[in-house]
Amino acid sequence: MTMTTTFKSLACAFSLGALMLASAPASAQDATLKVEDAWVRATVPNQHATGVFMRLTSSTASRLVGVESAAAKHTEVHEMAMQDNVMKMRQVPAIDLPAGKPVELKPGGYHVMLIDLAKQISVGDPVTLTLLVQDADGKQRRVPVTAEARPLAAAPAAGHKH
Repeated sequence: MTMTTTFKSLACAFSLGALMLASAPASAQDATLKVEDAWVRATVPNQHATGVFMRLTSSTASRLVGVESAAAKHTEVHEMAMQDNVMKMRQVPAIDLPAGKPVELKPGGYHVMLIDLAKQISVGDPVTLTLLVQDADGKQRRVPVTAEARPLAAAPAAGHKH
């Protein structure tokens, strides 16, 4: 094998490896937490807050105890609920994730709020988040997620029962 042939073989192997990495999913999955249909509501100019929605299924009993994102100064876990015949939104300290049962973060229910946005979020923009998940033993892990921005009036993706 000549030096040129060896170099071409190495270059080909390197290119194939780079291609495989580039085609990997944009949001990493944790071994014990499945994240599906993550999306964020796009904003209009000067809008200061928006919601993030997704479906979470944990293989072990755990809790979503926080969310971080560079897209906003403050990131909070919220719940919409009826109180005295009025729909109210409030921050919650955590959301239980029962083992094997999907938990919906959706408009009108549990969701993530991005407050004091760093910039306008346009349709199609990827928004990166880190979910802080605590297991039954109190150990926390960080789960990276990428949510795609959908139009203001967006509903969850077709085919999902929400």
